Parts: sequence; C-alpha cells; structure tokens
Amino acid sequence: MAADDEKTLVEILEEHNPIDLSKYINYVSAPQAGAIATFFGTTRDTFDGKEVVELRYEAYVPMAVKCIESICSSARSSWNLHSMAVAHRLGPVPVGETSVFIAVSAVHRADALEACRFVIDEVKASVPIWKKEVYSNGEVWKENSEFLERRLEFGKDVGSCSVKEPEVHNAGEEELLWF
Repeated sequence: MAADDEKTLVEILEEHNPIDLSKYINYVSAPQAGAIATFFGTTRDTFDGKEVVELRYEAYVPMAVKCIESICSSARSSWNLHSMAVAHRLGPVPVGETSVFIAVSAVHRADALEACRFVIDEVKASVPIWKKEVYSNGEVWKENSEFLERRLEFGKDVGSCSVKEPEVHNAGEEELLWF
C-alpha cells in the first residue's frame, strides 16, 4: 500500500487475501544485504485450552498504514537497514495461516534481527488492528498484551501510533563473531 525512498513496503490485505511470503522476501532481498530477518504470526489451534477455529482481524486501514510506516521509520533511525516489508491480513485467518509478516534486510544480522523484533512488538502494541478469536464454542475480542503494557506505561489514554523508542543494544565484537 505504501512505499518510500527508503525501500519500505507496508500492505494491509483485504479479506481472503493470503500473504505471499515470497513477494515480501523478494522485496527486501538485495546483493548488499547480508541478512534477512523474518517474522510471521500464524493462527494457532488452541488458546487457554479452547479450540481456536480462526482469528478475525479488523482495522482502520489509513491509520494502520500510517502507524506501521512510523514504526518502520523509527526502526530505520535506530538500526542500519536496507529494506523493510510489513503485511497484515484482515478478515478471517484460519488455523495454520499467516496473519502478519515482517521482513527486514540489513548488511548485518544483528540489525535485521533486532529491527524485526522491534517492528512486530510495536505493531502489536500500537497499530489500530483488532483481533477476534473464534473458538468452537464462542468468540471474544482480544487485546494484545503489548497494548495493555503500553497503556499502563503511558497512562490510560494511549493514542494511535504511540511508538516506543527502540532500545538499541550495540553488540561487542565478540558477540558479532558467533554463528
């Protein structure tokens, strides 16, 4: 849905439109990128002992895109990144299917891995995408634990896109040499 000069792609996918993982991996691939970190969240089959049938997502799409772009910009300001891609599905997502996918490329793996984790944590904490868990015997709207923690951190009024500044841990040379 959005791309900028820094090679960032953000897409909120309409109902019944599965995430094409290879599309986003190809988007962030580059000869100068020595690492591509990915995260994909899938619908699991149980939660708290209840059988999950599917998850259903709704969003305020223009604000969700704006928030994700802000999160990506914040990640770029903290890590040396080449390309980023974030995709989130709306509507029903059956068990085993991907609802959110993030791909981040960088020259070095530490930057890609840390930025990828930051992006998913921030997406869950601050982007206006809502999740309903549908069970075999009922359904319930869910708040992400990251959102609840953010609300406690900033007070009750958590506005849209309250992106937390990333905590960057610069690894020493010894840490960068492990495989």
